[in-house]
Amino acid sequence: MKMLKKRWKIKEQSDHREILALADSLNISNVLADLLIHRGITNFFDAKKYFRPELSSLYDPYLMDGMKDAAKRVIRAITDNEKIYVYGDYDVDGTCSAAIMYLFLKELGADIEVFIPNRLTDGYGISKESIDFLHEKKTNLMISVDCGITAVEEVEHAKKLGIDTIICDHHQPKDEIPDAVAVLDPLKPGCNYPFKYLSGAGVAFKLIRAVADRFGHKELPLKYLDLVALAGAADIVPLVDENRALVWKGLEYINQSPRPGILALIKIAGMEPGELTAGQVVFTIAPRINAVGRLGDAQRAVELFVTNDHVEAQRLANILESENKERRKIDEITFSHAVKLVEETVDFENDLGIVLHDDNWHPGVIGIVASRLVEKYYRPSVMLATSDGVAKGSARSISGFNIYEALQNCEDLLIQFGGHQAAAGVAIEISKVDEFRKRFNTILKEKLTPDDILPEIKIDTKISLSEISPKFVRILDQFSPFGPGNMRPVFLAEKVSFANYPRIVGTNHILTTIKQNGSEKIFDAIGFNLGHFVNYVDKDRDLLDIVFTIEKINKNGISYPQLRLKDIRIHD
Repeated sequence: MKMLKKRWKIKEQSDHREILALADSLNISNVLADLLIHRGITNFFDAKKYFRPELSSLYDPYLMDGMKDAAKRVIRAITDNEKIYVYGDYDVDGTCSAAIMYLFLKELGADIEVFIPNRLTDGYGISKESIDFLHEKKTNLMISVDCGITAVEEVEHAKKLGIDTIICDHHQPKDEIPDAVAVLDPLKPGCNYPFKYLSGAGVAFKLIRAVADRFGHKELPLKYLDLVALAGAADIVPLVDENRALVWKGLEYINQSPRPGILALIKIAGMEPGELTAGQVVFTIAPRINAVGRLGDAQRAVELFVTNDHVEAQRLANILESENKERRKIDEITFSHAVKLVEETVDFENDLGIVLHDDNWHPGVIGIVASRLVEKYYRPSVMLATSDGVAKGSARSISGFNIYEALQNCEDLLIQFGGHQAAAGVAIEISKVDEFRKRFNTILKEKLTPDDILPEIKIDTKISLSEISPKFVRILDQFSPFGPGNMRPVFLAEKVSFANYPRIVGTNHILTTIKQNGSEKIFDAIGFNLGHFVNYVDKDRDLLDIVFTIEKINKNGISYPQLRLKDIRIHD
């Protein structure tokens, strides 16, 4: 399949007088002022809050509906020495959430243990079988973290067995809310909590803050901000408002004094603490944590987070590393097979989406492969494997298309589903997969236009390469942590040229240097998966327009800006 052509969409420049006023008050360039205004920052005080997030800006946890009941029940369980089980999910957010709750309550003297379901044998979320196991362990209180908002029957089952439940979740609720002691979820109807986009670990953090407040240990939860940051970055929640403060401060902890488990992961990934970014957490640390949940027992990730023993941390980190290598092998085999199926069976003239099913795919990697299919073909994609005689899998969307709503419109064909607009999990009877594929594609035809299935690059502003000074890069770096809602700025530079002939590195990556207008100022540049441009660009004659972000690289201990190319066009 030929390379997908991308649409370039540049934001309208902010009001010129507003740009000049902000640039003058902050002593920054007009380009940086325009970037800030697009982020809703229009004056000195907004900028101070943005560049220096403070924990004092966090909202009172008791604003969350159900928090008072949740805190009271936890305190009673600690006081009466009841058996508490934290019930987590098997991804980064779920394991971090479970570790936070376990460490905090353990410090307060609680009788507490952690249960993480096995993806392959238990499936996602709370199950009746798992509750039966907790009942055998004489559990009085179950606290679910990063799951539970749709577990109506399961919570009822727990209640019949004498187990109280507190739910800490951040996923989209369905029409019926579980009848638990307390349900903490900012998205729950009737919850007036001011910020709706916390991670699962963010909601867990709110509960431990509420409990700590009652115990007179208000600052105690702050020591777990590293785990909140890890979860927030990895779970791709919007890095605005509270999340920005939580991740910003938590990354500071990770870089200054990482706990043994996180330090072991950083080192095994070939890095050192000091200047780790949210992006490095997402692309290097998170996959290693997710791997143990994808291929087996995620309990080991929780053990890694809670240990104070550096030798034990290293042992567990080695297991995560080994599992991640194995996961990558399975991932590559599955992706190659999926691409072959797409090329052989999907008619993109008539079908706007991809729905694939294979009995032999590993359930632990199909979410990753679905994301890779979206990246390659830019179509909403559903990958299904067979588990317990049922087709179970993951759905991934493209920008602007709500895949959760699409699944809602197929609800009569599904055994279960859950998630949000960009990603969801789904289970279907194998006999209904073909019917689901047809219905899914009918919905896509109704909702999507031809432009919607062209990948769009959103460009923040035009820039001249001469404007990229050390001061510019230093201030731009303070826009971090980057993520949804606060993405790394994307620039357009026109009429640039290659300063030396580009070369291909890796599988299909372009490595080159770039200059503009005959200037002596030359920038290193790399473009991942852009190697094909070498075949039709005349280095000596063609002027180019490039879309890029600016990142820092280190050479011989010195930091330099590098242009990360997102797309290239020959200038008209």
